[in-house]
Amino acid sequence: MAQLSNDCFAFSGTLLRLNAALDDLAARLVPVAEVENAPLADAQGRVLASALLAPVPVPGFANSAVDGYAVRHADLQAEGPTCLPVSGRVPAGALAVPALVPGHAMRIFTGAMMPPGADTVYMQEDVTLDGDAVILPPGLKPGANSREAGEDFEPGKPVLSPGSRLDARSLSALAALGIGVVAVRRPLRVAVFSTGDELRDAGHPAPLPPGAIRDANRPMLLALLRNRGLAATDLGILPDSRTAIREALVAASEDHDVLLTSGGVSTGEEDHVRFAVEEAGRLDFWRLAIKPGRPIAMGHLGKAVVLGMPGNPAAVLVTFSRFVGPVLDMLAGARPVRPLPRWLPAGFSYRKKAERLEYVRASIIRNAGALEAWRFPRDGAALISSLIETDGLVELEEERLAVQPGEPVAFYSYADLMV
Repeated sequence: MAQLSNDCFAFSGTLLRLNAALDDLAARLVPVAEVENAPLADAQGRVLASALLAPVPVPGFANSAVDGYAVRHADLQAEGPTCLPVSGRVPAGALAVPALVPGHAMRIFTGAMMPPGADTVYMQEDVTLDGDAVILPPGLKPGANSREAGEDFEPGKPVLSPGSRLDARSLSALAALGIGVVAVRRPLRVAVFSTGDELRDAGHPAPLPPGAIRDANRPMLLALLRNRGLAATDLGILPDSRTAIREALVAASEDHDVLLTSGGVSTGEEDHVRFAVEEAGRLDFWRLAIKPGRPIAMGHLGKAVVLGMPGNPAAVLVTFSRFVGPVLDMLAGARPVRPLPRWLPAGFSYRKKAERLEYVRASIIRNAGALEAWRFPRDGAALISSLIETDGLVELEEERLAVQPGEPVAFYSYADLMV
């Protein structure tokens, strides 16, 4: 799986802008090629491999949108009510539907086939019964409350495009079209590591040894990967040893498409991931012009892509939602979804450096009747509380140097970022 040419990025000290990096990768990355057939019951979250055209019309026949009375619009009086005898009854699912006799109405139910000759349906709430006749008020437009054959999907017309991630909405469409098996790409295989001698698993008994902390990143990353329908493998915690990291990455590269690590990609003497990748494979780039999350690396080990993420939880969430997730989508053959921001007035003041995209954890607060984005009061990419006590991220573009209260800012909810 050759995703990148060797000259994808010139490795240097220059910080890459996030959108420029994603646009470049979108032009170069090749998705996993294998395609397999999945039954509809197992297709949720899978990526559609090819364009899907409607094989049949939906609905397959003209039908009533309401419970009421089917009529010929030509039989209605232009001025004043029309009284028509009721000459039949059509329930949903009826296999044989007689033609509507001119000058008559027919009782009909939601989803029932329109009688030949009928073109309009009155809602039962709008009419008055008079023995075996029905009195219809004037003013209803031709075709009202009637659904035409193929109104939803026309045969041969596109329904879903390649790269669509199948969700509840698209599964509904496939079912309506009678598609029980769909061609999808196999799930991307992602190995997840954390690095650091200080880390312990969540289940490690208390009290922890002095200087130790529990690993909060792997559970978060595994959940984010599964949200995307990817095949995630938890390969645990790697020690701060370049040799151990290199050997673990090489071994995992044999049967995974992506190796995802957290920690060990900065410039400290105990940050070994970047160098392990360079020794065993190729480093395509290192460091993005974002905060938090600048030290992020991308490279190759054999056929596997390596994505080295920062170690602080807030930086992990930011870099995954804004960079790693879209890259995984490209590799999985899915169209990366870049969510649209909600523009809100800022409820805070802030200063930042130029040439750096910055993400501020924020909550939506109602202030004097208007919604505002309020910055989390404490700084620090290690603060997990800043993730669970806020609603999303405010994005401050590279050229922006400051925020003043009341100025519009781009807000992204966690719900939009973590799909």
